Amino acid sequence: MVIAIVGVGNSGAHAAQALRRLRPGVPLALIDHDRDTAASMASILGEQTVVVESLTALDAPASVVLLCVPAGQHLGLAEVALSSGAHVVSIGDSIGDVKALLALDAVARSVNRAVVVGAGFSPGMSCVLARHAASLFDEVHEISVARSGTGGPDCARQHHRSLGESSLEWRNGGWMQMKGGSGRRLAWFPEPIGALDCYRAALSEPILLQRSFRRSQRLSARVAATRRDRLTRWLPMMRAPHPDGGPGGLRVEVWGERAGVAEVMVYGAADHPGRVAGSMAAVVAAGLLDGALPVGRAYGLSEVVDPLATLTALATLGVVASVFEGAA
Repeated sequence: MVIAIVGVGNSGAHAAQALRRLRPGVPLALIDHDRDTAASMASILGEQTVVVESLTALDAPASVVLLCVPAGQHLGLAEVALSSGAHVVSIGDSIGDVKALLALDAVARSVNRAVVVGAGFSPGMSCVLARHAASLFDEVHEISVARSGTGGPDCARQHHRSLGESSLEWRNGGWMQMKGGSGRRLAWFPEPIGALDCYRAALSEPILLQRSFRRSQRLSARVAATRRDRLTRWLPMMRAPHPDGGPGGLRVEVWGERAGVAEVMVYGAADHPGRVAGSMAAVVAAGLLDGALPVGRAYGLSEVVDPLATLTALATLGVVASVFEGAA
């Protein structure tokens, strides 16, 4: 039983360390284009950790493959993993990757393996918090997600691109395309993040949440951005991203009806996005090894996870959620 981690950057490194804590006896295989980076992480993790060139170079097929790679690389690696008989866990957040991985549903069914899509920070923890909040309502009317911060250089580049692309929103039974960088909304994140202006962008939460909440009237997502972010969203990044883009914030606002009364529940988190993404991917991988998650299909976390069990597992790794209780 081997877990392979493809991409040992910020999020991938956190995933490897979290897995070593969650499943200390399970061998890990690290794969990265920078072999020195992978070797350095392997030395930290110690025994039962190997560095290999690719998924096809493994001595024995992996049971689970974690994809912690840049946008655009997830589909091809997922197809290789499925062909070798492995489950796939992707932290990819681009709309293109999410749609492509969900389209592997027929392949996942044919080989009786799981493809878990958007198992990171946002989407990922955002979907788990949405599912947890939704469980408190008889009917869910609206879910709004806001996020800030990035998980590392590749995540920062994807964040930059997303502001220049069209946003998807689910409204009253249909999809609407909205201009990226529009729709400013002030969002209050847990401290120490505080209040930030957030804007529409090409974010994949609405796609994943709509699969779980098809009767909802509105599903939307926004990302925190500065004036410079918005003005330069059509251009290449002006400077190299920081190796760790955190700390970041997450806010999930769910409107619904309970016992005939309209109510709202707001959950959030404040942490380094790369740490949360890696921890979430590790928890999902452990769940697949334990048989706690379904196989033979492609899905997002809001469709299948037990939110309390998932949040409890994350808490053992130091990742905690917050609830907004309002002012006295």
